Amino acid sequence: MHMADALISPAVGAAMYAASAATAGISIYRLRREDSLRPGLTSKRLPTMAVASALVFAGQMVNYSIPGTGSSGHLCGGLLLTALLGPWAGFLSMAAVLIIQCLFFADGGLLALGANLWNMAFYGCFAGYYLVYRPIMGSKRLRPAVKLTLASVLGCVLSLQLGAFSVVIETSLSGVTELPFEAFLALMQPIHLAIGAVEGLITAAVLVFVYNARPELLPDVQSSEGGPGRFSLRGTLAVLAIAALVTGGGLSLLASSSPDGLEWSLFGNSEGGYSENLGLNEDSYGIESPASKAAGGIQEKTAFLPDYGFSDGSAEALGTSVSGILGAAMVGALAGLVCLCGSLLRRRGAGRK
Repeated sequence: MHMADALISPAVGAAMYAASAATAGISIYRLRREDSLRPGLTSKRLPTMAVASALVFAGQMVNYSIPGTGSSGHLCGGLLLTALLGPWAGFLSMAAVLIIQCLFFADGGLLALGANLWNMAFYGCFAGYYLVYRPIMGSKRLRPAVKLTLASVLGCVLSLQLGAFSVVIETSLSGVTELPFEAFLALMQPIHLAIGAVEGLITAAVLVFVYNARPELLPDVQSSEGGPGRFSLRGTLAVLAIAALVTGGGLSLLASSSPDGLEWSLFGNSEGGYSENLGLNEDSYGIESPASKAAGGIQEKTAFLPDYGFSDGSAEALGTSVSGILGAAMVGALAGLVCLCGSLLRRRGAGRK
């Protein structure tokens, strides 16, 4: 669902930057407040934030096919991160993932980064969490594993539906005339329903593992429901870190080559024997502006592994593996740095009082 700059006007792009920046600012403030009320919380959350963010980055590299459509999808990860970290840290972790993807791997446009943050992070971290995941997890009638599965699937479906709808709204407001609203909406919503259902199952699998391994890592699991866990905290995080490296460095090589839900809606997959859908020309669709040209120029300079491969196109498999491992490490480091900086700012503020 990473939007390209051609899908968004400078005005809409600026508005979405403002909305996402405001959400990030509030998230940082709330994290500082939580740390002040519960000293030491940041130091405990920091390794989880780093490892979980790296896992989501790696997971996003593995596109899974949607049978019978010619399309594919990939993990977004907003709800997964929020289930582990809470909504504020979850949103900032998703921001770390998307910023690294945009700047260093040219995945998603720089002008559209604010929109991508909103579409892929806000809905999973807040709407899917507060409207679906948290209420279901508060139920006392269902077993924890059942609650985690149900909350994950329904939460991810809602998050993806809202994100897909936002893409349609943003392109419509941007005046992308090649995308008739009703036709674009009719393509985006059903395919992202399927993608969201698969993401929900993946999210549930990870969260059920964490519940069995170390239930204390799931804030919404009631203390009476979680036992001591099978692994230590360090051991659980080590398993997740290894999973991130294996996924980014190995499983990414098995990713489906079919277009993702957004690309499939725009261009179809006639080469694979499927519908053309809107049938746009990939080389000349959308809108162009001085802002998008400037953003593209910046991205060309910062993206040292564009499209998750070497810029000269050599050693494609090696380039993908390097991108997966290096990107996961970069995202983990950035997420951890954000968490650490919040704690340092809180301590400095407390020291001045």
